[in-house]
Amino acid sequence: VKRFGTGAVDGALPSEASVGVSTPRDPFSGPLGKIESWNFKVLATLMFLVTFLSLSENFTVMLVTYRFKQLRQPLNYIILNLSLADFLMSLIGGTISFVTNLYGYFFLGAWACVLEAFSVTYLGIVALWSLAVLAFERYFVICRPLGNIRLQGKHAALGLLFIWIFSFIWTIPPVLGWSSYTVSPIGTTCEPNWYSTEHNDHTYIIALFITCFIMPLIVIFVSYGKLMKKLRKVASTQGRLGVARKPEKQVTRMVIVMILAFLFCWTPYAAFSITVTACPTIKLDPRLAAIPAFFSKTATVYNPIIYVFMNKQFRKCLLQMFSLTDSLLGESNTHQTAEQGVQIGNDREMPTIGTRSAASSNRAEGHEVHGNCDSFAQLSIPENKVHPM
Repeated sequence: VKRFGTGAVDGALPSEASVGVSTPRDPFSGPLGKIESWNFKVLATLMFLVTFLSLSENFTVMLVTYRFKQLRQPLNYIILNLSLADFLMSLIGGTISFVTNLYGYFFLGAWACVLEAFSVTYLGIVALWSLAVLAFERYFVICRPLGNIRLQGKHAALGLLFIWIFSFIWTIPPVLGWSSYTVSPIGTTCEPNWYSTEHNDHTYIIALFITCFIMPLIVIFVSYGKLMKKLRKVASTQGRLGVARKPEKQVTRMVIVMILAFLFCWTPYAAFSITVTACPTIKLDPRLAAIPAFFSKTATVYNPIIYVFMNKQFRKCLLQMFSLTDSLLGESNTHQTAEQGVQIGNDREMPTIGTRSAASSNRAEGHEVHGNCDSFAQLSIPENKVHPM
């Protein structure tokens, strides 16, 4: 808090010289003079929509996971962690951003600015690294690089511990003095001090960019690349190509969507941050500078749709939870009980993008039983082909 506003010009906002907009000396005293009030109303409306959708979707994911024990499998811990991080990010950052845009400036003061910037940055990086760890765990489950060692609850717990600790390590330094958190150019949100010309701030931004964008992006590309290579090998060696290629196409489509969504949400913000760090005197309109941050916040809406709602098993559990037909619920519960009994001996070995036997695949193609919600993303990949003796 003591270093708040580092890089400011004559006590004004850090971005005042770079964006060419006259602002008050105190960024908490009023809105930017040359931005009409309707711009803030539009931003407030957009933030309300994004926040409402994100809170609704992620709360639904957590509720369904709580109601259906079958969904609480080790690989799904990361998906639940992703929903929790997105929910808290929207609850804190989205709500504050909505209110401050209604006022047209960050009226809550310096301490709230640091708290909001730290919380949003921390939870955003937690969500981002959750996507990377999820990709690695899927690769670990499908390709089994360590042989017979399978993903268990303790492994998933270690992944969660790594995510939260690693993210905290790289978001607490501005609070302790390495760089700082400050008001954004538009004056209604707070963020790391991208615009500072000090070497101390530049080193932090570069370190944050490498550890919290480049590294998880590499993990995602490498993990899904190896996973797709494994699935193509299965398809090429499978006698009944119709059984093997169907899940391969499904996984390929899902991987492409996940990578594109990741790049769509985070690349503008990462590119913007590294650009203004390299060229702190660049002239940008405050409204234009607010767009990348808005894109990153929309990830909290896309993530539940891509990783959860697009999955058939989760949708079935969701329909069961909200169904008003008692007979339908009874039939589903009966099937879930039977399904649990069948999977005592092999469910622990079946990954979420994972595997079923060829015989199970044939039965699934013949007839689909309502209420099968054992995991978020089971696909019919013959186990003996994925993990040869």
